[in-house]
Amino acid sequence: MLENRFMQIFRTSAPAATILIRLMVGGIFLSEGIQKFLYPDLLGAGRFIRIGIPAPEIMGPFVATVEIICGMLILLGWLTRLAAIPLLINISVAIISTKIPTRAFALKS
Repeated sequence: MLENRFMQIFRTSAPAATILIRLMVGGIFLSEGIQKFLYPDLLGAGRFIRIGIPAPEIMGPFVATVEIICGMLILLGWLTRLAAIPLLINISVAIISTKIPTRAFALKS
């Protein structure tokens, strides 16, 4: 009975390619989160200061923690849909704050 329940947890009907995508996405977010703690001046709070994120000394460790926890959940295949939500917000803010020129948001006079 217990073994049957254990196997239900790990059973999936997803295609095999989904596992590869999950491993890549989870691994990238996990490693990026760890790097924000290892190199805070370059990738954590220091970078957040340079790109204008408010409260960088709080947001740096917070974002790193979210990336580590949610990346690990996706990597392991646990609560993947729930873990994807904060990571989607995370990557959306990253794209908006680093890839879109700030003058695109300025009002034309």
